Amino acid sequence: MTKFESSIKQVPYSQEAVYRNISDLSNLGRVRDRVPEDKLESFSFDADTVSVSVPPVGKITLHIIEREEPKCVKFETVESPMPFNLWIQVLPVTEESSKMKVTVKADIPLMLRGMVSGPIQDGVEKIAEALAQVPYL
Repeated sequence: MTKFESSIKQVPYSQEAVYRNISDLSNLGRVRDRVPEDKLESFSFDADTVSVSVPPVGKITLHIIEREEPKCVKFETVESPMPFNLWIQVLPVTEESSKMKVTVKADIPLMLRGMVSGPIQDGVEKIAEALAQVPYL
């Protein structure tokens, strides 16, 4: 398994507010306008699952497999060209702010590791950046 970690992102909302939102994927409806227009038709979600089509990768569907209130939500791929797990950790900084990190563990064949590691790391960082900018009200 190859592990990819985002940098730690500061979030101007409490740990509880962030956790409450990321542990229920139906909250994604509030940030739908932040999803690039070319991805919208293939972007769907319910409380436990999210699906998106990522060119040229294809369709990726993630399902929540564990909720560790109030600090971590773990996801596993249901549909993906390459199986992986993703988790979002949230830790308190103050009562009104927290910090977040996104981690992905993927089983990447050795021959592909050099080719896909950079894009996966970039993707993990972009996910973390996007999550840090969400209004967790």
